[in-house]
Amino acid sequence: MASDPTPVRVGVTGHINLTPDTELLVADALRAELRRVGDRPVRGVTCLAAGTDQVFARTVLELGGTYDVVLPARDYRTAVIAAAHRAAFDELLAGAGAVIHTGYDHSGTPAFLAANQELVRRVDRLLAVWDGVPGCHEASTDRTIDFARGLGVPVTVLWPAGARRTSADT
Repeated sequence: MASDPTPVRVGVTGHINLTPDTELLVADALRAELRRVGDRPVRGVTCLAAGTDQVFARTVLELGGTYDVVLPARDYRTAVIAAAHRAAFDELLAGAGAVIHTGYDHSGTPAFLAANQELVRRVDRLLAVWDGVPGCHEASTDRTIDFARGLGVPVTVLWPAGARRTSADT
């Protein structure tokens, strides 16, 4: 029997401020989860934030998949992405199969919430890199997990042993 060539759409949500060692641990955990998809190609969906989102995009590419980007706001690159990380962001953005805009001009919680919800509506399953600590705003990782579960989107929470954040984020 032939395998189903239809891509499985996998989204990601998770922490931004991961230590360098944690980024490696997260990449390993994401790699293992994405391999569980089987012989179907992966179409990732990410907001391309620092940390989890960018590790996810690189891991999807490494495994031969493709990804789409949901940009929270028109000013996202300059308002949110640190100048030192813009070249990596630009490279990953240029590699996206599609770029979806939320319609917001300015970055902030409303734009991030809209992007997270748009991402969840586009996926078959969600991978969440989350340490279990509740967030402090509507666009936090735990709220995105709750939104996905509310829509019936299967969620896999990943927080590898030894993982750490450099500071609190959501």
